[in-house]
Amino acid sequence: MSIVKEGYPFIAIGLILGIVLLILPLGYFSLIFGTLLILFGAFCIYFFRDPKVSITQGKNLVLSPCNGKVLAVEENEEFKIVRVFLSVFDVHLQRSPVAGQVISVKHLNGKFLKAMDPKAHVENEQNIITIKNDKATFIVKQIAGILARRCVAWVEAGDELKAGDKIGVIKFSSQVDILFPKNIEVKIKKGERVVSGISIIGEIK
Repeated sequence: MSIVKEGYPFIAIGLILGIVLLILPLGYFSLIFGTLLILFGAFCIYFFRDPKVSITQGKNLVLSPCNGKVLAVEENEEFKIVRVFLSVFDVHLQRSPVAGQVISVKHLNGKFLKAMDPKAHVENEQNIITIKNDKATFIVKQIAGILARRCVAWVEAGDELKAGDKIGVIKFSSQVDILFPKNIEVKIKKGERVVSGISIIGEIK
């Protein structure tokens, strides 16, 4: 297991300041806050973990772009949509659900509503990553939440991806949506847990 680079500042601040406070002769203040900072740094090591996974292989599969619990499976006029909630205990990096080319990466400023809020996927700050292959076009949305204040995309337009390639990370609890054409059969349902690069959420027919 490795650690994503976006976690380094949080880990360093927690561990270094915590150790400094424990060393300083300030009595209970330094003991309590030093311990809390070290615990925070240790939690950030856990939170920003990047575990090794064996990417699920197979033709016409759509893999989960994230770890978490399925909030909803919906449809609109254009797409089927799977919405996934990521708690602070889930791995927070995202992976490409399919092989294809990145067509665009757009950042939208917005609010920081709770992920459970039905307006979060519309009003919250987010990155919109569009991936296209010879089968269809797929959209992965990294959506900030009440604790997640920054979504980071690791890809840009023109990048060629394999299914399961890492595409970004969200800092702290958040939501990820994936949108795909209606001819794709959804393989999961609300309430199920999914694992990035492993769980099959759809199959191209």
